[in-house]
Amino acid sequence: MHRRPGTTPQLLRQVNAEAVLGVMRRSAVMTGTDLMQATGLTRATVIAVCEDLLRAGWLHELGAAALGPPPQGVAGLVEVPGVGRQEPPGRPAAEGSPGKGRPARRFEFAATAGFVLGVDIGVAKVSVLVADLRGRTVGRSSLPFATPDLAGERVDVVSAAALAALEDAGVDARRVLAVGAGLPAPIDRDGNVVASQEFWGMFDVGLRTALLERHGWTVLLENDANLAALGERWRGAASGVSDLAVMLSGERLGTGVMESGRLLHGSRGSIGEMGYLNQVVGVGTPEGMAGLARRWGSDAVASSAPTVLRDWTGGIAGKVTAEMVFQAAAGGDPPALSILARLVDRMARVIGSLATLLNPELVVLGGAVSRSAAVLLDPIAEQLPLYTHTPPRLAVSALGEDIVAVGALRHALDHVDATALTLNLR
Repeated sequence: MHRRPGTTPQLLRQVNAEAVLGVMRRSAVMTGTDLMQATGLTRATVIAVCEDLLRAGWLHELGAAALGPPPQGVAGLVEVPGVGRQEPPGRPAAEGSPGKGRPARRFEFAATAGFVLGVDIGVAKVSVLVADLRGRTVGRSSLPFATPDLAGERVDVVSAAALAALEDAGVDARRVLAVGAGLPAPIDRDGNVVASQEFWGMFDVGLRTALLERHGWTVLLENDANLAALGERWRGAASGVSDLAVMLSGERLGTGVMESGRLLHGSRGSIGEMGYLNQVVGVGTPEGMAGLARRWGSDAVASSAPTVLRDWTGGIAGKVTAEMVFQAAAGGDPPALSILARLVDRMARVIGSLATLLNPELVVLGGAVSRSAAVLLDPIAEQLPLYTHTPPRLAVSALGEDIVAVGALRHALDHVDATALTLNLR
């Protein structure tokens, strides 16, 4: 093992703690030998890290017993200097093996020693998920904003939704280790809202300070599309994909971008903002598929053309929803089919421009209408070569409306992992 330039023993110990926690989180029970084989660390390092994690409450130690094979190994980890001597070359003898006379120490991950929150703060409502330290969702809540442009009310509603989700999970608020929160606004690398336009400014409400003062929670703000990319790579269609764009395609388009497995932000958090679409021929605005389908469906109801949308809404154009348009198209309604054709042309231009600029391997469409939009994938893919020489693969998210909140959970868990040795879960 080698030491990374510019690192300290404390930092390296934290890196190794993250490695051990990563293995333990996906495993049931592990011995020290199992952890050595899975991480590539020496026995002395593994035992030292496990002792740290036991003291802090991250692990439980169980009695000795026969165990099955360890998980697959994890390469590229760092050895902590000064923790113990290097084992001799070759495979180490297992604990409890003949001639050693000592039983295997068995460790179990303390998945419920703490919890994280994933928060999706939209224009009209806030949704909250609660997860244990394995990332398993154990509670949820959603509340609307009565007055979306009132900053004080937004903080109160987010706080109330979080407490309701914790009540649903049966978890005390004092056991929350971190809160990931997604906003439809650029967030810089320091977690600050970049309020350079009025719409983004309505989300700059002092949420981090407010929830810290009210509940003692560490709040990690991030752009909602960026969190969608984290969630999709963690639990969605982008699993294992390193060069990725996840496009939220509801009322407005916004894109989270990952390059070589790393989330990109830009100097002011604006990578993936779609305002440039105002300059793209055949697009003209960053409106999303849900908003366009509803607007064009309303136009169809107001027109003289026969359409089932008029029957379903009683002729009231304002009652049209995006889901209605997709459903009508599935039934062969001509105006609805025309709307889908317009969406295909528009989204091919949007994704083509994105592919030319960022060259992702995969583009995932997420958001409230993503499942309905699955019927558009093949027609969009057919048109992509008209607008880019590097067409990506396309997919729709299976995470539905949870896509941002799931990514927020992942963001919070990443923070918890990175600060594991500073947190005492006892």
